[in-house]
Amino acid sequence: MRRSIRQLFSIVGFALVAAAASGAHAQATRTWVSGVGDDANPCSRTAPCKTFAGAISKTASGGVINVLDPGGYGAVTITKAITIDGGGGSGMAGILTSGANGININAGSNDRVVIRNLVIEGLGNSVIGINYINGGWLVVENVDIHRYTTGVQLATTANNGRADLRNVTVTGSTTGLYNQSPTSMVMIDKSVFRSNGTGILTERGDVALKASSVLFNTQGITKSGGGFSSYGDNVFFGNANNGNGLSLIRDRDLQ
Repeated sequence: MRRSIRQLFSIVGFALVAAAASGAHAQATRTWVSGVGDDANPCSRTAPCKTFAGAISKTASGGVINVLDPGGYGAVTITKAITIDGGGGSGMAGILTSGANGININAGSNDRVVIRNLVIEGLGNSVIGINYINGGWLVVENVDIHRYTTGVQLATTANNGRADLRNVTVTGSTTGLYNQSPTSMVMIDKSVFRSNGTGILTERGDVALKASSVLFNTQGITKSGGGFSSYGDNVFFGNANNGNGLSLIRDRDLQ
C-alpha cells in the first residue's frame, strides 16, 4: 500500500514537472498575428494569433511578434523585453482603442521594448497612445499616433526612461509627447508633431530634437523643467505659439 502511494506521488510529481516544462517550451522567440488568426492558436506562422495581447503571452522575453497582414490587433500591455513589428504585410498594422490606452509598457529596468510599423488610433476619446511606465529602453520607429489625450507619455515612475523616437508622427492629441520621468533621456529624430494642443511637453529629464517638425499646434514646446536641446535642423511652423522652449532652439530652426 505504501509503495502504491509512493508510486502515485511519483507519477503526479512527474506530470507536474512535465506540464511546467511544456508551458515553458510553449513560448516562442518569434510569433505571428493575422486578421484571420485565432488567439487559441500557437501563434506560429501557419497558425497565427488574432491579437497582440494573445500573442504576447506565447512570445518569449526578447522575442518578436510579427504581423502577416494589415488589420487591427488590439491594445496590449508589455511586461518584458519584446519587439512588436507591424510591417510584415502589404500595409501597416493598427491598434484602435476607445476610451483606453493603446500600448502600456511596464517592463523590467533592463528590458528593451521596440514598437515598429504601427498606426495607433484613439478616436478622440482615448487616453494615451504609448504609455511608458517602466523599462530600460523604448524604441518607437515608423509609428503614427492619432487623437489621444497624450500620444507618447513617459510616466513619473519610469525607471531609466530612455526613449528613442524615429519617424514618429503624432496628430490631433491634447499633448504629442509628455515627458514626466526625472531620469529620462529622450531622442526624437525625423518625427512630426502636428495639430496637437501642445506638441512637446517636458517637465523632467532630457529631451533632444533632431530633423523633426513641430507644426500647427496651439503650443509648440512647453518646458517646465529638465533639459531640452536642438540640433538646429528642425522646423517650427504654423504654431499659434512656438512655446517657451524656444530659448534653447537655434535660430535656423525657425527659418
